[in-house]
Amino acid sequence: MTSELIFAGLGLSGTDGMTVKALNALRGCDIIFAEFYTSILIGTSVGDLEGALGKKVKVLHRAQVEEDDIIIRSARTSRVGFITAGDTMSATTHIDLLIQAAEEGIPTNVYHGVSIFSACPSSLGLQPYKFGRTVTLPFIDDGYHPRSPYDHLVNNKKEGLHSMVLLDIRADEMRYMTAHQAIEWLLEAERKWGCGLIAHDTLICAASRIGSDDEKVFAGYPHDLLRADLGGPLHTIVIPGHLHFMESYALVHLAGAPRSLIENDD
Repeated sequence: MTSELIFAGLGLSGTDGMTVKALNALRGCDIIFAEFYTSILIGTSVGDLEGALGKKVKVLHRAQVEEDDIIIRSARTSRVGFITAGDTMSATTHIDLLIQAAEEGIPTNVYHGVSIFSACPSSLGLQPYKFGRTVTLPFIDDGYHPRSPYDHLVNNKKEGLHSMVLLDIRADEMRYMTAHQAIEWLLEAERKWGCGLIAHDTLICAASRIGSDDEKVFAGYPHDLLRADLGGPLHTIVIPGHLHFMESYALVHLAGAPRSLIENDD
């Protein structure tokens, strides 16, 4: 009887975004579970994954991962793969599963994947160690507009740190917050709480479908970005802090930021 729980991050796009090690490990599994409520694998269907892995993939809903014990129960007697987009250990729930398996003596292996946390800064030319706390913006439904993400972003700005802003995903409803909606979210927050996070000349970066063949990055002022075609989801936005001159040049040449950002260096 083989007992093992394998965690594999699939990367950001396509069936070829995972490592060769992850692919080989998954092909040797008896059962493969997946969750795509924390993120989706851009341009890839479950059928595409099944074709690449040569295995059936059972997609779990949030409650099945967070409240049911189907993954741990299965791993007691089988070699189980658990796959997600990005890097599988980026979510607290997945770390909890890893701990549960360790507590039960179930052998585990983790195969890391490319994550938005590293890929987005790289695509924009921003230095990853200069980022502060990451926040997620939820959809404003039924008047729910929490202040805490705004306050965390204000704190990052005070420290001169870049802020990565992840956008709400409601996969079961096929709703994916866009960069336009995120900017409107932040502008409304500024009108409500007025701590100086966003002004008409605040530079914002928008990234679309990072890691895919149609990846796009933009840098500009809020109202310019609101009028721009920013590409299809998934979107991420970044609010830069203090920029190194190399970062400024990268945003101008890679993401179309205003040349005034570097004009003093020319």
